[in-house]
Amino acid sequence: MTIGSGGSSVVVPRNFRLLEELERGEKGIGDGTVSYGMDDGDDIYMRSWTGTIIGPHNSVHEGRIYQLKLFCDKDYPEKPPSVRFHSRINMICVNHETGVVEAKKFGMLANWQREFTMEDILTQLKKEMAAPHNRKLVQPPEGTYF
Repeated sequence: MTIGSGGSSVVVPRNFRLLEELERGEKGIGDGTVSYGMDDGDDIYMRSWTGTIIGPHNSVHEGRIYQLKLFCDKDYPEKPPSVRFHSRINMICVNHETGVVEAKKFGMLANWQREFTMEDILTQLKKEMAAPHNRKLVQPPEGTYF
């Protein structure tokens, strides 16, 4: 996010941005089917996060709860976080061996912009679950993990 008037703009520092995201993630987002928070409240660099997505209706994911790990390195938000499903899932953009969301197969990571947030990633992954090419794929047993 940039703040500015006229021709000048100020880039919000990484930690302010992450504190803003933390506050939003803890409040609950939209309809409550997507949430996220920090793994370790003592991590002053705010790198490790856990996200949760409740599978969308009218898909094989309906009612399932998926856990993800997001890692915001020191270059976040200039560069996207690494995103990995902890819960096993079968999706075109997710590596079947590791659970990593592959940037080249997931547009938001491939075309990352500084103003995108972890919330945006989780919301987009939920939309991707409901997309025609993913919503009927056979899924691993519920409660299995990478």
